[in-house]
Amino acid sequence: MAVNAELLNTLRRGIDCCRRGDWNEGLRHLGQIAEKGDPGLPGIYFSYLGYGIALREKRVREGLQLCRHSVKVEFYQADNYLNLARTCVLAHQRSGAVRAVLDGLKIDPHHPGLLAVRRELGIRGRPVLPFLDRTNFLNQLLGRLRHALRG
Repeated sequence: MAVNAELLNTLRRGIDCCRRGDWNEGLRHLGQIAEKGDPGLPGIYFSYLGYGIALREKRVREGLQLCRHSVKVEFYQADNYLNLARTCVLAHQRSGAVRAVLDGLKIDPHHPGLLAVRRELGIRGRPVLPFLDRTNFLNQLLGRLRHALRG
């Protein structure tokens, strides 16, 4: 990626603002980068820009495209999956949000943002015995036991 130092600093400032919840300032910085049109930008840029424009400017379809692109560019970056999941929630695409959270947790199982979205979505854990149906008596009994042991 051939990104110059000035652009990289602007990118860092923009992402830091977004992570702090100052989306207006973050989008201002990210917008400056978009105006320059550098093709070698990292996926995290597209991720935060996508979620930001979906959240603040209600351009959800465009935000989804940018977030999906970010995952293609940097599939190993858990924040990309977090922003994709959040954008899917804004687009009322629960199944897409669930898939993004689960994929992101494969990369970083302890990512606090992904774990928070997982709790918000109410994603259930796998059945104790995956070869049996979730409603099977044995799965329900073992699931209650597992839940009690985990506290």
